[in-house]
Amino acid sequence: MRVRDELRMNVNQQPHMASPYGQPQPGYQGYPQPGYGDAHVPSGYPAQYAPYNGPGSTYPQGPQQGYSPYASFPSKTLATNLVSDLSSSPLDLGMRGPPTSGAPPVSGAQNYSQFGQGETQNGPPPMGAPPQRPPVSQTYTPAAVNLSGPQPPYGQQFGAPPVSIQQMTNQMSSMQVGSTAPSPAGPGYAPTSVSQAPISAAYTPAGPPTFSLTSTAPTQPPPAEAMAQAPHHSYYGAPPPSQQSFPNSAPPFSSTGPSQPQAPPPVSQQSFPQVPPVSQPNFSTAPHPGPTQSYGGPLPPQPSFPRPPLPTSQPSTFPGGPPPTSTPSQLPGVMQPQPPVSQPSPYHSGPPPNVTGFPPQVGAPPRPSGMHGPPMSSQGPPMSSQGPPMAQANHVPPSQLGMPPSPTNASLSGPPPQPGMQGYPPQQNGAFGQVRGPQPGYSGPYSGQPNYGAPSAAPAPAPSAPKRLDPDSIPSPQACDMPPVQKTRHRIDPDAIPSPIQVIEDDKANKGSEPFTTGVRGQAPPLVTTKFQVRDQGNASPRYIRCTAYNVPCNSDLAKQSQVPLAAVIKPLATLPPDESPPYLVDHGESGPIRCNRCKAYMCPFMQFIEGGRRFQCGFCSCVTEVPPHYFQHLDHTGKRVDCYDRPELSMGSYEFMATVDYCKNNKFPQPPAYIFLIDVSYNAVKNGMVGIVCHELKTLLDYLPRQNPDVESNIRVGFVTYNKVLHFYNVKASLAQPQMMVVSDVADMFLPLLDGFLVNVSESRVVIESLLDQIPEMFADTRETETVFGPVIQAGLEALKAADCAGKLFVFHSSLPIAEAPGKLKNREDKKLVGTDKEKSLFQPQVSFYNTLAKECVTQGCCVDLFIFPNQYVDVATLGVVPTSTGGSIYKYTYFQTSTDQERFLNDLRRDVQKQMGFDAVMRVRTSTGIRATDFFGSFYMSNTTDVELAGLDCDKTVTVEFRHDDKLSEETGALMQCAILYTSCNGQRRLRIHNMAVNCCSQLADLYRNCETDTIINFFAKYAYRSLLSSPTKNVRDGLVNQCAQILACYRKNCASPSSAGQGSGGTADGKRRAADVSQLILPECMKLLPVYLNCVLKSDVLQPGADVSLDDRAYLRQLVSAMDVAESHVFFYPRLLPLQQLDVESMSLPVAVRDSEERLSRGGVYLLENGMNIFLWVGVNAQQELLQNIFGTTAFSQIDPSMTSLPALDNPFSKRLREIIESVRAQRSRYMKLMVVKQEDKLELIFKHFLVEDKSNNGGASYVDFLCHMHKEIRQLLS
Repeated sequence: MRVRDELRMNVNQQPHMASPYGQPQPGYQGYPQPGYGDAHVPSGYPAQYAPYNGPGSTYPQGPQQGYSPYASFPSKTLATNLVSDLSSSPLDLGMRGPPTSGAPPVSGAQNYSQFGQGETQNGPPPMGAPPQRPPVSQTYTPAAVNLSGPQPPYGQQFGAPPVSIQQMTNQMSSMQVGSTAPSPAGPGYAPTSVSQAPISAAYTPAGPPTFSLTSTAPTQPPPAEAMAQAPHHSYYGAPPPSQQSFPNSAPPFSSTGPSQPQAPPPVSQQSFPQVPPVSQPNFSTAPHPGPTQSYGGPLPPQPSFPRPPLPTSQPSTFPGGPPPTSTPSQLPGVMQPQPPVSQPSPYHSGPPPNVTGFPPQVGAPPRPSGMHGPPMSSQGPPMSSQGPPMAQANHVPPSQLGMPPSPTNASLSGPPPQPGMQGYPPQQNGAFGQVRGPQPGYSGPYSGQPNYGAPSAAPAPAPSAPKRLDPDSIPSPQACDMPPVQKTRHRIDPDAIPSPIQVIEDDKANKGSEPFTTGVRGQAPPLVTTKFQVRDQGNASPRYIRCTAYNVPCNSDLAKQSQVPLAAVIKPLATLPPDESPPYLVDHGESGPIRCNRCKAYMCPFMQFIEGGRRFQCGFCSCVTEVPPHYFQHLDHTGKRVDCYDRPELSMGSYEFMATVDYCKNNKFPQPPAYIFLIDVSYNAVKNGMVGIVCHELKTLLDYLPRQNPDVESNIRVGFVTYNKVLHFYNVKASLAQPQMMVVSDVADMFLPLLDGFLVNVSESRVVIESLLDQIPEMFADTRETETVFGPVIQAGLEALKAADCAGKLFVFHSSLPIAEAPGKLKNREDKKLVGTDKEKSLFQPQVSFYNTLAKECVTQGCCVDLFIFPNQYVDVATLGVVPTSTGGSIYKYTYFQTSTDQERFLNDLRRDVQKQMGFDAVMRVRTSTGIRATDFFGSFYMSNTTDVELAGLDCDKTVTVEFRHDDKLSEETGALMQCAILYTSCNGQRRLRIHNMAVNCCSQLADLYRNCETDTIINFFAKYAYRSLLSSPTKNVRDGLVNQCAQILACYRKNCASPSSAGQGSGGTADGKRRAADVSQLILPECMKLLPVYLNCVLKSDVLQPGADVSLDDRAYLRQLVSAMDVAESHVFFYPRLLPLQQLDVESMSLPVAVRDSEERLSRGGVYLLENGMNIFLWVGVNAQQELLQNIFGTTAFSQIDPSMTSLPALDNPFSKRLREIIESVRAQRSRYMKLMVVKQEDKLELIFKHFLVEDKSNNGGASYVDFLCHMHKEIRQLLS
């Protein structure tokens, strides 16, 4: 019985047929984007968009170019049946006679609320609801079908029906009926052909449809009709009201003529809660005996008519179809709707000036989130659902291509692609695996259930070979558990592809209960999302070091072949939870720490004592060193020192040494550090309230400066400077009655005008300091000075630290682009025309070299800079951020700062920044055992040579990411060792060495490497690598490089590690032969990397790599610098936000409700959800949320009375309110930045911002949905394997 450690997916696919993912289309401007930072957007969508009316009930779904959606998932059977699904005869593309249509069964009672026409129901639709999309490849014929219930009116956006059996037969037998050549364009783009029918072609009412079966051969492009409609879906998640209801009508516009096959009917909109209703279990233990269908024959190519967004003034219904719409200028294959420009960017804290109002928001249902990606091609057979879906798909075999339409859930269908948006070419049917015949045990329709949704008449196909069940397969949800209208759709079931939530919950269940002991070499730790306790037994805690792989390849060839990055994310001063003890401090006296004579590695558990304990052999370089007499100790019978467990450096992975004077600059112990506050007092800073807030807060904050011992007063000294285009220094000496100001106007040659009285002890000078802080806001209240300097401000702080001969930190509060005449003067270089070009990289590079030189001087002195910026326009964060990111500092950005909404966030950030534990004037070096070496470093630091990472400041949130490469072979016996040593000055002036040791295994088999990787760390590394590459490469190259490396990693696994049975071979032949012969139509993912595609897609869709039109260059530069120093836990939630369903919150329990996946489909209109990504917290309120829930949270039962501008929840006296506020506070406490709360009402203008973080869906900036990206990855893998 083979251990299942892979995830397999089968998705029919075709080579590139459209523009590659992420390639910006000409003229593409982007779409309104969400905001990370902050306040609500009072602006509106410009009038060219229809009023947001929720997701339409008439999603035009259609086949897409290049993609095929059919992942199939056979049922789980006995593990002994290892005969695979691919061992059957070659692919059978024959067609199967359609079963006759009949009344569908009425599904069992559902515990969903159901709504009237035009609304969404939270579960399977009632029989009166608009039916779900049938298999896309079926043509529409105006015959009747018994749907056992009244047919609701709904807009059916198909083309004209075939007019004869002959035409249908032609379509089904691979004859090209239409005369139009396939569009060369990408999904959803308008072709250049002008010979097609007008968009507004009249339609005529028709009866409820039945569906005649057609299918496509892999060589034919799909019909493009449905592919290119309704771009507005992706802006607001819904079509305008005009599309919501076409009473039993034919399509609002039809294609070129009756001979064209038809696009499928629209999907009725639904929003599914994550948990299925009682009557619709997610897991069932038996496969359903369903009918099978296979499809063959190409569809004729179709012209594509993208439909621009309707103007907001459109009437809500069109008597004869929508009026003709004029389209923006069309490039070949591209149609670009112009986006609004007034939408604030994702990191804005407040409303941008001069914005227009939003159109009215009519109550419309939310769009199921599976509908976000380009619809998967609809030409292949529908998926079947055999057997219980495993919570985690471990592989997706091509088993069900011949099965009946999948009953899966709303995520099975996607919205039409948006014109002008890039995405992966949708996959076309054919290349991924083949259509199969009837399966054993699946002989006919369900008992008592007519075969709904199948065509009524068609030529009988050739019989297919029977398909065998694969024991490792993952089925879709049981068909019999879904109402028939749902079975009519077929796409990859998002519930059957790897779920991040399931992986997270499984890890919590498996690893959250027991303490993680670090004594076992090469043991992968629990995920960052799991709460666990660490026991240090010789390797550093995963809170300090996380590796991409805990099995390192023995040689460089193996590493090159796999392409898995070998890296460690090191967080040297990480804060530990209360139940774990901080590293022990070891003091060896004047002689200092014991070290290897050759490589200078510090004493650690990897040193081997020999000759009775008189010498030790270094684990890193194998050099033998004498043990100093004072350190000698005898060995026991195992060769260990008898005092091994009494000495932290011999038994633990992390510890500290007291450094001797030899480790100090100029051979003298350092002075305690200083904090200097430099406050911009120009017009903007005074007007927005920043100056008053900072001065008021500092009066109390200075009591909380960091200290080594909480019972002892901090010995950090403080100083104050204000500035606009000149600098004001303040003498706050304790003996003065009033503070004294000294003005330095010669900013070209900065100097410190006073030595004594500038840096003072807080407790001694408290009265003078408080007097100064009271006076500053008054002194500059009437200023008219708008220009500022920036370079001289940092120079002033640096000079003060030099004069005091100490390290320290500058807190700079700055508001605008420094345009005053001074060193470091900048100009506005924001040029959106460069975005997407080869010159875009220049926008991320500093404008002038002045700040690079200044950063080097700061690092030499140990001067760390933290920058708080409050911009109302472009401030060139890429240049201003050079000094903070080179000195180990941080940047905090509050765009459009408003006291009422942003004060709380700013003050909490400031408090945490001032109080957190810091190391100053730090140097870090990573040593490794022979065979590998550290070659590359990522983070906020400076390097003057190739080995030493220099940090003027190092706080408890900062990480340094280190990449390793082979320089020799490694041994499986000894493994690979690394030691990270950080020399720093503590906040009370002590010089210390902190040591972290880590041993990992080595392997000569690729399978061992893939068995012990950590995806979250790999993604952290990939994001940092990609974000840094933006400085030297065009964005498109960076994105393509990421996709290519990910494809190589998975292709190597597929080729070398997937077992013969999982690769789809039957018995017989050698293992290598079987692998060579393996069909690549299955996507097989390593167990520990099955989330690599979904997380990588989140990185690719991020605003740094794929910005929307309104994401400013400052925002992108800010995020790029922010991510460079993130730890794994923060990057995980940043790229894949946490979404909690609060309606499932148990106030009695201390545990949180299980999160749901980041997809709109998972949102219930009756629910309230909390989403957090480390930057913001959103509280999304469904339009039908229970009154009791609203009363408990907001103190009102009316949805309309909830104030979306609130930034904190009312403190109500009920258990739910208290528990929810506790949760929000605990979530904030876990993150390094304070997350501002934004209340988002469904169908409100702010929902657009919220939806940006539903990362499994297609994004407004052109990012692919998870399902689509998975298919794209499979295609890339197949190309590499072929």
